[in-house]
Amino acid sequence: MEQLMEKGAVKREVAARERKGLGIREVLLIGILLAAGAVLKFFVGSVINFGMKPNFIIAMYCLVILLIRPRLIEAAIIGLLAGAICQFFPGQPYINFASELAGALAMCLLIRLPLERIKIPVKTVFCAFVSTLVSGFSFIGIMYLMYYTGVDITPTPLAIFMAIIFGTATINAVIVQILYVPLRLALKINDGK
Repeated sequence: MEQLMEKGAVKREVAARERKGLGIREVLLIGILLAAGAVLKFFVGSVINFGMKPNFIIAMYCLVILLIRPRLIEAAIIGLLAGAICQFFPGQPYINFASELAGALAMCLLIRLPLERIKIPVKTVFCAFVSTLVSGFSFIGIMYLMYYTGVDITPTPLAIFMAIIFGTATINAVIVQILYVPLRLALKINDGK
């Protein structure tokens, strides 16, 4: 080998390319799952409505973040996209931008926690449940803050919000858990991605 090097032959090294952003596959997955969340929110929300509809878009962005493991900035963009989709549904305008951003960032950070002792199903359920709570409590906090600062909005009573937030968090955790393994296998994604 050294003789080849002396004669001008160049040693070839293959360097691993660092991921710079989301690929087409990830962008399509984000779009498909957020659209599925919007459809669920529309149809299920037509049946279940207590002044505020459960938000299945949260389950879908939790699922997509769990599957593609985006960087924090990419998770923030996913959260803002989810907030933009929520603007097409009745409710308090613009609050979802902040609440879905908070929920997506929470999910992105939670999946990075070193919870090796926790088995994947429990970790998946835990992360989706807590992220939904972060989103829900961000929403209610912003709404009441706006109400108490004089913005002309009518807040939903707190007891109803709590039931909806915890109910949605439970439903979202179950949805994410049910869909995670089949989607991971279908997309050939390793857990350690």
